[in-house]
Amino acid sequence: MYPDSRLDQAVDRLLQRRSVKAMDLCGPGPGAQDLHTILSAAIRVPDHGKLHPWRFIRFHGSAREKFGNLLAARYAEQNVDARPQNIEAERNRLLRAPVVIAVVAQITEGIKIPVWEQQLSVGAACQNMLVAANLLGYASQWITEWYAFDPVIDAALGLQDNERVAGYIYIGSATEKPPERARTTLDAVVTDWQAPDPDS
Repeated sequence: MYPDSRLDQAVDRLLQRRSVKAMDLCGPGPGAQDLHTILSAAIRVPDHGKLHPWRFIRFHGSAREKFGNLLAARYAEQNVDARPQNIEAERNRLLRAPVVIAVVAQITEGIKIPVWEQQLSVGAACQNMLVAANLLGYASQWITEWYAFDPVIDAALGLQDNERVAGYIYIGSATEKPPERARTTLDAVVTDWQAPDPDS
C-alpha cells in the first residue's frame, strides 16, 4: 500500500507553516546534508513531460557577499542619487540568511506541454523547498525583489534566453514564529461541482 502510513505530525506542521521575513532570519542554516534533502524535495514535484523546467543556484558562505557586491554596483548604477546606506543595504541582501537558493525557471515554448504547466512545476519546486525546510526545523521565505527582474543580474547568474528567476529562497532559523496573518476561509474558496441543469 502506498503511502504505507499517516504522518499526522507532519500535516500539523504544514497547517501551521509560516514564512519568516528574510530580515528576521538568522543562523544556523542548513548544512550540506539538510540542504541536499531540501533540494531533493524540490525535484520531487509534478513535472509533465519530465522536462524538469527548473534549476537551482546555491549561495552560501562568501558567495553571498560576492553576489551582494554585484547587487550594490547595479543598484548604484540604476539609482545615481542613492544614499550610501541604501547601497550598503543592497550589498547585504543575501547576508540576511545563511543560505539562499535562486530558483531558475527553464521554460520551453512550442511543445505539447503547456507553458502554464511548466510554470506551475517551478512554483511547486519552490513550495516543496519551503515545506522541506520547515519540516527540518528551519525558517524560510520565498521572495523576488528587484534583482529577480534585472537583465544585468540575470547575466551574472548565467541565465539563458528561455530562463528567468522564479524567486530566491532564503533559509535560516528564526528566534520565534511570526504572528498568524489573516487568511481566507475554505467556505470562501471551495465549492462542490454540480451538473448543469439541462432545463435552465
